[in-house]
Amino acid sequence: MANKIGAKKLIASCGMNCGICKFYLREKDGCPGCHVQPKETCLKCRIRICEKHTGDFCYDCKEFPCQRLKNLDKRYRSKYNMSEIENLHFIRENGMEKFLEKENKKWACSKCGGVISCHTQECSQCGVKNAKIKDKNV
Repeated sequence: MANKIGAKKLIASCGMNCGICKFYLREKDGCPGCHVQPKETCLKCRIRICEKHTGDFCYDCKEFPCQRLKNLDKRYRSKYNMSEIENLHFIRENGMEKFLEKENKKWACSKCGGVISCHTQECSQCGVKNAKIKDKNV
């Protein structure tokens, strides 16, 4: 798999980078991402189908960050070393291109350049387990 950690179409409304998701990275029956022919689970996502959605990202909402997003963010911070809310703040303040550059540096395997899954900490290309991600402030 080519190193496709970040592409604009892979950034979900909530700030999740689908390019580092284990479901996107798996070879068999992989998920194309929340914005690209989403799977049934994505179509039911309460954040994705939020009736208060006014723009491309949750930060466009006057209630940002809402309790749903805070709950998701708390889980991802504690389990997966990433924050959807931090991602959204970074995108809003610095732009998508800078965010994608940062993500490509952060989630690239230092051994082969493949993509490290935020969920498994495993490189999707060389399979190295417990791959080290670079400092989140890259």
